[in-house]
Amino acid sequence: MKNIDFMKEAIKEAKKAFDIGEVPVGAVIVKDGNIIARAHNLKETSKNAIHHAEILVIEEASKVLDSWRLTDCEMYVTLEPCPMCAGAIINSRIKKLYIGTTDDIMGACGTALNLLENYKFNHIVQVEKYILKDECSKLIEDFFENLRRGKKNNG
Repeated sequence: MKNIDFMKEAIKEAKKAFDIGEVPVGAVIVKDGNIIARAHNLKETSKNAIHHAEILVIEEASKVLDSWRLTDCEMYVTLEPCPMCAGAIINSRIKKLYIGTTDDIMGACGTALNLLENYKFNHIVQVEKYILKDECSKLIEDFFENLRRGKKNNG
């Protein structure tokens, strides 16, 4: 699979979130060319502020690998991670992060701030942005447009 294919899988996860009324963010973790974990936002569903796609996918990958160290893994996420998620990505030692679209308000991977390239940290995550940007952006835009119009985001 190629980077675009892995991001398409993250987009499938984001669509699951959209369908249940969650902010449509999806993520997958890849090791040795295979997806080992998938997740999407569940913050509203679980009533838990930390249930972002990135946190949940790290948790799942850690279970699969029986380790908190994800050093040989890459993450694909549809929306630029917030500070909490960027911190978890650093702490889990993810090797590379692929981002679909940026987040002007909460993006902590180069947009609002940049935690991933803070050279004081003991781990630096490589970042590549704008993988399927238009498709990832449209999901977010459609979700919030529906909210403004009072429409439910479910299918």
